[in-house]
Amino acid sequence: MSSDTNLEIEVKFLVADLSAVRERLIAHGATLKKPRIYEHNIRYDDDADRLLSRGQLLRLRQDTRARITYKGIPQSAALLNSEARVREELEIDVSDFDTADTIIQRLGLVPRQVYEKYRETLQLDNVEIVLDEMPFGDFVELEGDEAEMRRLAAAVQLDWNRRILTNYLGLMAELKARYDLPFDDLTFANFEHCPVSAENLFDKS
Repeated sequence: MSSDTNLEIEVKFLVADLSAVRERLIAHGATLKKPRIYEHNIRYDDDADRLLSRGQLLRLRQDTRARITYKGIPQSAALLNSEARVREELEIDVSDFDTADTIIQRLGLVPRQVYEKYRETLQLDNVEIVLDEMPFGDFVELEGDEAEMRRLAAAVQLDWNRRILTNYLGLMAELKARYDLPFDDLTFANFEHCPVSAENLFDKS
């Protein structure tokens, strides 16, 4: 199977008013695909973070189901010229979150980072839209054909020039480095009294 058939093509936008963007999406015909749900994620790596250094990610997620996801750099070099973030993505459902966690750790990988979110999923034509409430800010993520994503972004007043291609863990790493945060996990508890947010990374003032 070609890895280019298992691609995640996406962009995200940091937004100040998630409800307003949702209203604009609905007005343009977006429909609910999955209701708002809490997600618990664990990123695994070895003690030296060798997967991370190779641009790879192994994740175990629990929401309404449990699944293991691998993400990596796509094999086709041409895809790296996209204006969206393009990743190879392979995913399988698992029947038991705790057992999957144990299996991964038996193979020598350990939990390196926990991250949480609340996510609602919408659909408009061939674009999947997720509304993410993260501990450090609210985001809209578009996934699908690049041209369709660009048109949809314009229609609902999301500035394509302010699109974000870094994943949430990458944003967390930037915040941690810039503000010397004393924690790695992207959890609501950690950010409850934290004076910084993702907005600090894009503040032009």
